[in-house]
This record gives sequence, structure tokens and C-alpha cells, in this order.
Amino acid sequence: MKSQQSGFTLVEIAIVLVIIGLLLGGILKGQELINSAKVKNIANDFRVIPTYIYAYQDKYRALPGDDAQVVAHNGGVLATTPNGKQGDGVIEGKWDSTTVTDESVLFWNHIRKAGLMSGTDTVGTFNDADPYTPKNALGGRIGISGNGSSASPYITGMSGSYQICSKGIPGKFAKQLDIQMDDGDPSKGNMQAIKDGSASGAGVVIDPADDDATFTVCMSL
Repeated sequence: MKSQQSGFTLVEIAIVLVIIGLLLGGILKGQELINSAKVKNIANDFRVIPTYIYAYQDKYRALPGDDAQVVAHNGGVLATTPNGKQGDGVIEGKWDSTTVTDESVLFWNHIRKAGLMSGTDTVGTFNDADPYTPKNALGGRIGISGNGSSASPYITGMSGSYQICSKGIPGKFAKQLDIQMDDGDPSKGNMQAIKDGSASGAGVVIDPADDDATFTVCMSL
């Protein structure tokens, strides 16, 4: 008497493959939605910082960070480097400065003291866990500096009065940001990108091989 051979039928195998395909599709779609949310969050950082500047100017007739009367205005900390530059209409200092007396660092102290932004107004140590320094959705530092300040803009050739920069952004996200907010080319325009760790210079073209490399993205105002 022949023994009956057990196994999967073609129909059963097809059903399993369909289920696996649906699961993989759901995972990929979910990851796409998560990435899209991160890009929107980073884009919002670039959009909201100018509103802090304009609101502060409207309230105190001065630039946050550069406010020579900040102690009287809201009890904030007066920037002292470079000396004699307070109130000159330029946010002095590098966007990623760790000098606590720079205007670019005390920008965050001034707007928080003015009640325009939540978070601690106590200048910290600038490490990854420091709550004083704003971070983007990926944990990279966010900063601002003035074009024409004593520190040259991080990405050269960009026009405008200020440069807002955000660090640690994968190339694929940087390209999406530029499509959303500028001309789609990270090497030119009002939004440009440069590889993290690079010396200051011009923005660069991001090719597919750099999609997972991290960049600092800057926007001029």
C-alpha cells in the first residue's frame, strides 16, 4: 500500500507568498511614513525660527542674540563676544559655536526668555544630551548665524541676512527638504547642503551613493 506524501499545495504556497508580500509592503509603507514625518519635522524647524526673529523684533525692536538691552527687556544674558558688536543688527558667531558668550549661542536664551520658544534658557555644555541646544528630529544640532558676521557663513555664496543650519541629516532627507522648500538642488539656491565634518564651503550635489551619508543643511533668510 502506497504511503500518502504530505506537503504544501501550490495554492497554499501562493497564499503564504501573498501574505509575506503584504507584510513587507506594510513595513515599507510604514517606514516611508515615518521618514516623511521626520522630513516634515525638520522642515518645520526652518520655518519656525524666522517667526521667532520677527516676533522678537516686533516686541523689543532688536534681534535675539544681538539685543544690547536684553537684561532690561527680559532678564536674558548679554552677549559679550565680539565686544562692541551688541545691537549692530547682526547675529555674530558660528551657527554651531560652543562659546557661551556668542550671539549665535545666546539667540536661544533671548527667545526663550521672551517666551517665544519652550525649553531651558540656561546655557549648557553643548553635548548631545544638553537640553539648551535645539535638536532636529534626528538628534542633530540646529543653529543660526548672521551673514556678514565675524564668523563667515558655513555655506558660502548664500545670500540673505541669516543662515539657519541643521546637522546630521541623511542625504535622501536633505534632497526631500530641498524639493519641499527650495529648488530641489542642494548645491545652490536658498537651501544648500554640505557633508557633516567638512570645512565651511559651498553646497554640494547629493548623488544616490550619498543618500545615507549625513549632511548639514542650511537655509538663508
